[in-house]
Amino acid sequence: MTKEYFSRISIALITLIIVNYSCASKHQNIDLASNKSWENMQKTINGIEAPVFINKVFDITNYGAQSGGIINNTEAFNKAIQACSENGGGIVLVPQGKFLTGAIHLESNINLQIEENAEIIFSTNPDDYPIVHTSFEGTEVMNYSPLIYAYQKTNVAITGKGTLNGQGNNQNWWSWCGKDTYGWKKGAPIQNVARLMEMAEAGVPVSERVFGNGYNLRPNFVEFFECKNVMLKDIKIINAPFWLIHPMKSTNVIIDGVTVTSHGPNNDGCDPEYSKNVIIRNCSFNTGDDCIAIKSGRDADGRRVGITTENVFVQNCKMFDGHGGVSIGSEISAGVRNVFVENCVMDSPDLDRAIRIKTNTKRGGFVENLYVRNIEIGEVGESVLGIDLFYSVHGNQSGNYMPRIENIYFENIKVKNGGKFGILAKGHKESPIKNIQFKNVTIDKVKSNYSIENVQNLTFINTKINGTLIESPKN
Repeated sequence: MTKEYFSRISIALITLIIVNYSCASKHQNIDLASNKSWENMQKTINGIEAPVFINKVFDITNYGAQSGGIINNTEAFNKAIQACSENGGGIVLVPQGKFLTGAIHLESNINLQIEENAEIIFSTNPDDYPIVHTSFEGTEVMNYSPLIYAYQKTNVAITGKGTLNGQGNNQNWWSWCGKDTYGWKKGAPIQNVARLMEMAEAGVPVSERVFGNGYNLRPNFVEFFECKNVMLKDIKIINAPFWLIHPMKSTNVIIDGVTVTSHGPNNDGCDPEYSKNVIIRNCSFNTGDDCIAIKSGRDADGRRVGITTENVFVQNCKMFDGHGGVSIGSEISAGVRNVFVENCVMDSPDLDRAIRIKTNTKRGGFVENLYVRNIEIGEVGESVLGIDLFYSVHGNQSGNYMPRIENIYFENIKVKNGGKFGILAKGHKESPIKNIQFKNVTIDKVKSNYSIENVQNLTFINTKINGTLIESPKN
C-alpha cells in the first residue's frame, strides 16, 4: 500500500470523525438551547406582576342595577365604573343574581369582580354594542363593541367565581357565520368578511373601515385592546358570539383559573394577538374552535401592524373539544416567537390536534421557538403535532409571502390515542420546516408514525410510537 493510499484513508477517517462530532454537537445544542429557554421562560414569568387595586367597592346595585335577567342594566354598569374610576379605582362588584346588560367598557385601575352565583347576561340586540376600534379575524375594523372592552387601559381585571354569558346560540349571533349547522337559512343575515378583507388589502385606514349594522360581523367577547397589566381570574365564560378572550396589542396579561365552555363558530377560547408576556394557566377550554389560538394579524393588515406576538406561556391547562389544543395561526402575518406549553392535559374525541401551526403563502409570517413538555394526551383525532403551511379558507390562499417555521421541541409527552398521525407536517420546498425534536415521547394507537414533506432535521430521542423506538429520518 502506498503512502498516498494511507493519506486518503486518514483524511476519510478524520472527515468521518468531524461529521459525527458535528451531528452529536447539533443534537446537544438543541437540548442545551431547550433547557436554557425554559430557564429564560421562568425569568420572564417572574417579571409579570398581577395588577393591584384599591380596596374600594362600588356595588352595581347601588347605581340602579336590578337582578332577574330582564331589565337592561347597561347604564347602571356604566355609572358604577365611572364612579370607581373618578375615585381612583377599585372594585366594581357584581353581587349574586342575574344581570342583563349591553357592552361593558372598563377603565384603568378597575377590577370587575363577579361574585359566586352572579351572572352577567349579555344582550343579543346588536344596537346595545356601539361601534369601536376592534378586530375581526385578525383584521382591524370599526365594528360592534366586544361584550367587555378595555381600550388603552392599564391595571385592569375581571375576577371572581361568577359567570359571563354571551347568549350565543343558533338563534343569536351564531347564524351570522352563514352555516346551516349554526342556524343560518337562505335569505338570513350573513357576515360580510370579504368587504373587510378588500379594504385591508387596499390599505384603507382603519377609521374608514366602518362596519356594524348590515355587515353582521360578530363581536368578540372579552377584548383588551392596547392594554398593560391585565388579569382574568377564576371566572366562567359561556356561549360567546365569536372569539372569547382576546388580548390585542397588550402587554403583561395573566389569564388564570378561567373556565371556557362555548361551542359556536369561531369560538376560540383565547386568542393572544400582537401581544407580549401572556400567561394562560390553570384554565379549562371546551370550545367550538381552537382552545388556544395564538395570532399576529391577517395578510396585509398583519404586515401593516407588524407587531410580533411573543412570550406566551400555557401552564396547567385542560383542553377538551376543539380544533386544536394550542394552535398558532392562521392569522399570523406578523409572526410568533417563544411559546411555552407545559403540564397540560388534552383529551377529547372531538379534539382534532394537540399542537397545531397553520398558515399559507398569503398569510406568510413565522413561528420560531415552540417548546412543549410534560403533556398528557388522552385522545386526538388527527395528529399530536400538525403543521399546515397550505392552510386554505376563504378561497384562494396563495401569495408571495413564504412562511418560516423552525425550532419545535417536544419533551416528556404521553399519548394514549394519537389518531391518524404522530406528526403531520407539510412545508414548502422553498422554505422547509426546520428543527423538530421529540424527546422522551410515547404515542400509542396512532395509524402512522409521521407524514412529512419538506422538513429538515426531524430528530427523535428516546421516542416510542406504537411501542417501537423511532429512529430519526435521514434528511
